Amino acid sequence: MSGQDEELQRLREGVNCAALLERMPPPWRLDKAESTRDCLKYRRGQGEIIIVNHGGHGWWDAGSTAKGDVFGLVQHLRPDLNFGHARKLLREMVGLQPSFPEHERARSRGEGSAPAAERWAAAKPLRPGSRAWRYLAEVRRLPSPVLRAATAADAIREGGYGTAWFAHRDEAGALTGFDMRGPEFRGFAKGGDKTLFRMPGWIPLRAVQPRRLAVAEAPIDALSLAAVERLQGDTLYVATTGGMGPGSVRALDLLLAQMTPLPGALLVTATDNDPPGERYSAFLAERAAAAGVRCERLLPPGGLNDWNDVLTKGRGA
Repeated sequence: MSGQDEELQRLREGVNCAALLERMPPPWRLDKAESTRDCLKYRRGQGEIIIVNHGGHGWWDAGSTAKGDVFGLVQHLRPDLNFGHARKLLREMVGLQPSFPEHERARSRGEGSAPAAERWAAAKPLRPGSRAWRYLAEVRRLPSPVLRAATAADAIREGGYGTAWFAHRDEAGALTGFDMRGPEFRGFAKGGDKTLFRMPGWIPLRAVQPRRLAVAEAPIDALSLAAVERLQGDTLYVATTGGMGPGSVRALDLLLAQMTPLPGALLVTATDNDPPGERYSAFLAERAAAAGVRCERLLPPGGLNDWNDVLTKGRGA
């Protein structure tokens, strides 16, 4: 191996992608609530999300298909730098540690809390007139038929302080975690894993696969689209709750694989009407193409930002 090759390998092994993100101006910030030991979510600006994995030696952009090693990360963040300049910058980063060890210690102190599945089982189903119901119906303008359908599917339960909990489930229907949204709070269940929020648009337990998969960013947006479309019978409405993590990508790919043999199978990208939403839509389109499923972009009407805007601004069905 030449001296140059040895240095490149040393830089790849010696520079942590998370440490690089924290030191690149403007700095990226760790989203502690939505990070796990194996996948660290970093945010910067509006909708900018990068996931660091492989023990700090890999990364991927949640809003696009970009991914790679630490050299690729430098050139992704600073496309104005050539390879030589990137190498010079990385020499200064060798051995620097990111902040996430503090994050891991903080998480370990709270490991005595109940697992997400137990907390979900202890929560009450969504009830008409409750604080969570009023938030969804009066503030978010979700119609009662959609809320009742989601409750019947055990897709929503009630949390504290008027929050609504939205279930994330795997392909077997097992709860993996839940998204929490309310008038003054948003987050994801500690210790839970993100897969997909799923809202059946067909008769429960009927042995028919959905031919149409509508993917939104947030559960409230997925339910809003379901309301606008009056719960189309051939559609499964899903949401990823932010950028696509490994669990969400796996769940999406499994759904697409099940849809592949169905005539007229269609993935609808119902992500936000903004640049991050467009990047997210492009990522979904690539997953659909890889599975051989047709894909269409579905934008909120009138230039609105997301599908809940369609309801809250008086243009819903």
